Amino acid sequence: MPPFPPYTIIILPLHSFYFKELCLETIKLNIDGRDIEARQGRSVLEASLQAGIYIPFLCYHPDLGTTGECGLCAVEVAGREDLVLACKEPAADGLTILTKTPRVADARRQALEKILKGHPADCGTCNKYLNCEIQSLKQYISSEDYKPVGPARLFTVDDSNPLFTLNPNKCVMCKRCIRACKDLRGVGILVEKTKGEDKYTGTENDLSLAQAGCRFCGACAEVCPSGAILDKEELTRGKNRKTALLPCRYTCPAEIDVPRYLRFIGEGDYAAAAAVIREKVPFPAVLGYVCDHPCEGVCRRGQVNESIAIRELKRFAAEKSSKALPKINKKPATDKKVAVIGSGPAGLTAAYYLALQGHSVTVYDALPLAGGMLRYGIPSYRLPREVLDKEIDYVKRTGVEIKTNAKIESMKNLFATGFNGVITAVGTQHGQKLSIPGADVPGVLVGVDFLRAINTGDKVSIGKNVLVLGGGNVAFDCARAARRLGAQAKMACLESRETMPASDDEIKQGEEEGVKLYPARTFTRILTENGKITGVECLEVTSLSFDEEKRPQIETRENSVHVLDADMVIFAIGQRPEIPEGFGLNTVAGNLIEVDEFTFSTSREGVFAAGDTVSGTSSVIKAIASGRKAAVALDMFLGGGGNIDEKLAPEQELKTAIGKIEGFAALLRCEDKMVAPAERIKNFNGVVAKTDENVVECEAKRCLQCDLRLKITPIKFWSSY
Repeated sequence: MPPFPPYTIIILPLHSFYFKELCLETIKLNIDGRDIEARQGRSVLEASLQAGIYIPFLCYHPDLGTTGECGLCAVEVAGREDLVLACKEPAADGLTILTKTPRVADARRQALEKILKGHPADCGTCNKYLNCEIQSLKQYISSEDYKPVGPARLFTVDDSNPLFTLNPNKCVMCKRCIRACKDLRGVGILVEKTKGEDKYTGTENDLSLAQAGCRFCGACAEVCPSGAILDKEELTRGKNRKTALLPCRYTCPAEIDVPRYLRFIGEGDYAAAAAVIREKVPFPAVLGYVCDHPCEGVCRRGQVNESIAIRELKRFAAEKSSKALPKINKKPATDKKVAVIGSGPAGLTAAYYLALQGHSVTVYDALPLAGGMLRYGIPSYRLPREVLDKEIDYVKRTGVEIKTNAKIESMKNLFATGFNGVITAVGTQHGQKLSIPGADVPGVLVGVDFLRAINTGDKVSIGKNVLVLGGGNVAFDCARAARRLGAQAKMACLESRETMPASDDEIKQGEEEGVKLYPARTFTRILTENGKITGVECLEVTSLSFDEEKRPQIETRENSVHVLDADMVIFAIGQRPEIPEGFGLNTVAGNLIEVDEFTFSTSREGVFAAGDTVSGTSSVIKAIASGRKAAVALDMFLGGGGNIDEKLAPEQELKTAIGKIEGFAALLRCEDKMVAPAERIKNFNGVVAKTDENVVECEAKRCLQCDLRLKITPIKFWSSY
């Protein structure tokens, strides 16, 4: 029986563009002896390029149309005396086109000579991020070396603008940048300018790009064929195209599509924004509180004035949409069972994606509650527990079973219970002390143990004058927690103030709360009197480097011995994993599990590893990204395709015309509102105050929307045809 009754009419939805294309009549023409077909309404140039036949062009661009001014696309049409411009000539049925005759070649050489009049003799030595179109055209049109015609241009190269270098000497007046700025982006700050006999593009009254109202979207640089508008070399050198032009997304270890979710936030669609984030990570709200946001450090907006507050916007979108979670889309169940050891960010991420692949997943954790270092290492004032609990519940919705108070000691026993694959993500739960005199006296604590005791609700004895040794985020967590327990707190570390590994906001908030910093110190012994700590003897560090084994190489200032008073000392100088002997896994320096860098597989078949137990203590977002990769590897080991990407957010119709915003370049970053320091240190409540929705949408609209640039049709060069 047929799937539909006889004579049923099936109406399929078609995008208007494709519907229009289908409705256009197909015409046939001949180019250089080759019969081709094209849609009615296309130019000869468009028809030829679509058919893979190259005709040189400059003023034409697929997204901008043409002006017909460059003259490079001259061709012969059979039956006509004069040459015609392929970009202006409509493709018509029966046309016969010749593109490589001597007359055509001569016309193109003359046109190119006119275009390059006064062009720099060193053309082609610039760092054009794409291959230089001018060079390609010269090579195609003439085999002769380029020799400048006419007096050289003597414009000053303008390197004063953010992101871009403007070099009018290289402008060939194709006007693509003007059209891209006006017609594609709706900004329109670039105009044709004249100085003497030279024409070039610039801004009215020679204003800077910022003063003229530039949105710094990069469309002008993207379509410029000559390097007259060029990405600054220091921002592109040594980087691939995506990392250079969309650094926020491709610097993120999980490659979250930042511009896309910022656009949704700017439109007030928080559920869609959160869905974009969830396509790559199962913990958007957690990241909104504790991500070390490497994306912000490379945000191109930061070159204009201040980077976008990406982490804060992520948190707002996630929490605003927490009651409208996307539907869980699981693949059909497989007959495979997976065990995940450790319920930290790496383990739970791996469990989440493996469950979505249809596998039966059980997570084991030695501690009473799931969350790993998210729960037991990060204080609640930084990560509210209700936020963490909600996101762990989201992971459970996939069918993941989490067993706590369940320490795994033997991999052999685990496989014996029927598991087909294992991911170990036990983290780095054990802190370290320096081997210095006095390190083992009462009152000397290890940072992770101190934080775990606080986070489990144990009664913690605290001194009145606490000194934390270390300069990372864990050290700040210890010092700020000590302040909340009523102690005076200070920190000392090897690194200088400028190179402390802690995040800038941790340092700022710690200092606001009264934590005193003593950077560039090395520690020689812990002083005691009658069995009680009195301080730590230190030396001033003048130079710090690390050898190949990551051991510190320290130089100190002569006669710089001094004492930092303290009655309690907390070591926060690093952590190591504890790998049970029964795992039977090879380890490397630091007791880290040895894995294949591409497959995350260990020395034991069917066992994969992820997170800090592989890399050493790092960041939450890196742990999540590691969990994703391990899930892909294990899924493929189990016979799956390894495709864990999700489509949760609705399709977004991109508006290429972003328009002009008054004072756009000067719009300042909207910082998080924080609880006053004097109030913060009274308890372990969250330090972030409620954020205003209008401020959030305003901050999102500061985004340069760099991803729009990557959607501009790239130019193919003649060698590609």
